[in-house]
Amino acid sequence: MNEPQHDLAHPTFSAGHRSLSRRRFWQLGAAAALTAGATTLLPGRTAAAAAQDYFDTAAELAGSDPVLTNLIKALTAGFSVPRPTAPAPLKIFDDVAVLSAGWVSSTAILTSGGIILIDALNNPTEAQRYIVSGLRTLGLDPATIKYVVVTHGHGDHFGGAQYLRDTYGARVMMAPNDWATLASTRPANAPTRDLDITDGQSLTLGSTTVKLHYTPGHTPGSVSPIFPARWQGTAHSAMIWGGTNPPTSTTDKQTYLSSVLSFATKMSQAGVDVELSNHAFCDYGLERMAQLRSAPNTTNNPFVMGTSGAQLFMDVMENMLRGRIAQDQEAASGTSMALAAAATHTAGCGC
Repeated sequence: MNEPQHDLAHPTFSAGHRSLSRRRFWQLGAAAALTAGATTLLPGRTAAAAAQDYFDTAAELAGSDPVLTNLIKALTAGFSVPRPTAPAPLKIFDDVAVLSAGWVSSTAILTSGGIILIDALNNPTEAQRYIVSGLRTLGLDPATIKYVVVTHGHGDHFGGAQYLRDTYGARVMMAPNDWATLASTRPANAPTRDLDITDGQSLTLGSTTVKLHYTPGHTPGSVSPIFPARWQGTAHSAMIWGGTNPPTSTTDKQTYLSSVLSFATKMSQAGVDVELSNHAFCDYGLERMAQLRSAPNTTNNPFVMGTSGAQLFMDVMENMLRGRIAQDQEAASGTSMALAAAATHTAGCGC
């Protein structure tokens, strides 16, 4: 996390679009095949070359912006997850607070009817230390948590949910596919099944409505919310991508890619101009919190990217996923050739 701090004035996200090379035209032709999971590439192109083209395009789109370059790092194969120090709780918008353990965060949406909490950290201890104490530090009452929306069924997101339900009566929400996974695997700190999230569901509390969209791929039941946020009296539309790390299998990566494309459309329709992450090392989030902490009265909130910037974030994610899928195809091709060569050798040696 040694990227240079970027100015609180919004970065010029549109610059990446103007700098795209001709490889993008090839990519548009190959996109349908990769999205559908086909292994057929355009004539004269190898999967390895295709992967590098996509990665290069992601880099061109990102330029030097640390939000996007950190996203590229997080989506690169072999990325090592950091364990940064937990920051103090912070209201990053007038009605949105981040309660972070450092490498994973919970987001509190503050409504006139109480709190909608997105994710619940690793375990009851973290929920008490970072969520409960964090809300109190900000002058908020944890007893007003009405819903805990779990973006996906991994322990660092659901671990404190049952504690919050038992202590404050909060309802716990998750997509059915991930509830089913928890029921079959029975991980530590798993919450008892409570409310199912339906695709596109509107969750209203007080005068605030959060839209919950299925974005499977990271897990079968990953969910990404879109919700309103205000900064100094100005209304914005925010999103949290539900699960960042690409899955292992090619099929699941293709599902993830489809989710990226469909969610980008929903973001556009909702006018999303704010990008947030439940893993703030993926998107320069911790550094942006530090910037905001040092200039709390700024009119240029560093989390406001503009609608074009939010779409550019998804464009970078799309190209990284296409590159990862092409890498898988290259690996599968190499394995097939090796097996074919071995079979030929065996057939010819009379063994």
